[in-house]
Amino acid sequence: MLIFSIFVKTDDFMNSFSLIPTEKIKERLRYENPWWITGQIPDIYSSMERRLYFDLFFPYIKENNIRRAVVLMGPRRVGKTVMLFHSIHQLINENINPQRIFFVGIDNPIYVHLSLEDILDLCKNSLNLTHLKDCYFFFDEIQYLKDWERHLKILVDYYPNTKFIVSGSAAAALKLSSTESGAGRFTDFMLPPLTFQEYIHLKKMNHIIYNGSIEYSEKSIPYCLTHDIKILNKEFVNYLNFGGYPEVVLSDKIQSDMGRYVKNDIVDKVLLRDLPSLYGIKDVQELNRFFTYLAYNTGNEFSYETMSKESGIQKDTLKKYLEYLEAAFLIKVLNKVDVNAKRLKRVTSFKVYLTNPSLRTALFSPILETDNEMGNIVETAVISQWMHREKLDLTYARWKEGRNEGEVDLVLVDDKKFKPVWGVEVKWTNRYFEKPHELKSLIQFCKANEFKSALVTSIDKMGNKKVSDIVFSFLPASVYTYNIGDITLKMKNSI
Repeated sequence: MLIFSIFVKTDDFMNSFSLIPTEKIKERLRYENPWWITGQIPDIYSSMERRLYFDLFFPYIKENNIRRAVVLMGPRRVGKTVMLFHSIHQLINENINPQRIFFVGIDNPIYVHLSLEDILDLCKNSLNLTHLKDCYFFFDEIQYLKDWERHLKILVDYYPNTKFIVSGSAAAALKLSSTESGAGRFTDFMLPPLTFQEYIHLKKMNHIIYNGSIEYSEKSIPYCLTHDIKILNKEFVNYLNFGGYPEVVLSDKIQSDMGRYVKNDIVDKVLLRDLPSLYGIKDVQELNRFFTYLAYNTGNEFSYETMSKESGIQKDTLKKYLEYLEAAFLIKVLNKVDVNAKRLKRVTSFKVYLTNPSLRTALFSPILETDNEMGNIVETAVISQWMHREKLDLTYARWKEGRNEGEVDLVLVDDKKFKPVWGVEVKWTNRYFEKPHELKSLIQFCKANEFKSALVTSIDKMGNKKVSDIVFSFLPASVYTYNIGDITLKMKNSI
């Protein structure tokens, strides 16, 4: 029997109907939800290691006191679908009836003419349910449904005792839609690329890490340290090249063909499909070339003037492209402050970083620890870990006073007091451990802001050095990068 009664609820398709038999759609639902019969999720998902972010995400699913849908956002291939299946697995382990848990992959063409309301009815009919109270609905790749946020808001209001969880890869579209249309009804959760800490966790190498402490700013603070810096550094270089995406980390085959896997499946789909469809970008090849230009120069300082000259793109268009690429979670723009961490009245220059260093490998080639570009890639990795922390006013300092010039790689500004909190020099060299007096820019920055200490990264040197009454704490870049992820997770868990 054909279903001519199920109409799409969107205005554009009010006159459309599905020619797919109802029973065929139900068959698909049964295929996607094997736990209705077996009580288990597919082995391919249950065998995968959970991301450390799972423990942060799952409580939102179990939260029943607030009537909200959960919107899981993030770049492509960071493990959103896997996290949904792990959530289903956990619900079953907590004795939730498997026949009260529904998963629907919205990107499947079989659902193309159905609204969320239609799909709910089909799910209910598939199991002969009389109501949907205490049910959990997981809609994967929700961006494929037109006006998804309006549909979802209606469901949240109409089914107060049902939990809705959706995911999608077009981060820009999801963030825009959930913010504008889902106020008070959606809880957004951003799943970023893997941190270095998660990389070590997935590789089952936690045994090389131990809980210790370092002396910083005249006090001892807890810090994760390593039993073997050579092994950690080897894994750090692998992380820089291949560490952003779970499937890449665990597959030598994919690592040998990063260009096809990451570039085609992550970069190209965003640049050629997601962003053009969202923002109406016409010249997608120009956008592609611009992103490639940024990726090659990750960690460099840019100005609109030089950018326009080198790329041949108008300044206004450049600003839009930067906004789009940042919204799609491909890049992060850092603005500049002066030696006193004061913002400049007019933004003339800024730094651009990839949100994950392995994107560069996908576009070009793996980097060696002796390459000249290593400094910028390490800096990109450090910045990418800090991106997981929300509402941090991260900047870099650069100034010129007469003949005196200086730069500090990373500065955190207190957005309420408008004063710097700390400064960090990200280096991939041991040189400054032996010659800390050569850190002239950092010394000047510390004196200008009355800092008694600052952190400097190295290749493998660790310890404190005192210059001009300022104590520089040296840490291997790999150790520092690991700890940013660890501290971020601990802080998120405490909220």
